[in-house]
Amino acid sequence: MKYQGTGHADTTKHDWLTEMHRDTLASHVGHHSRLMFFAIAENESIERMRFDNLNKMIQPCGPPPAKKQTDMMMD
Repeated sequence: MKYQGTGHADTTKHDWLTEMHRDTLASHVGHHSRLMFFAIAENESIERMRFDNLNKMIQPCGPPPAKKQTDMMMD
């Protein structure tokens, strides 16, 4: 892995998308000016936006897809 977070040959589409969404949400939470922009746009408090973004990081793309039977046999 040359770059952290970019995945590898066995990374699934869901895993990659989840990683990208979490990186984006972490960037939003880490930059106060970006949180202020979103708070003004959605007419919410800054801390509510921070809380909502942190909660979205748990499963940003929904639950992972079920594994196929052949995938389970290989593990």
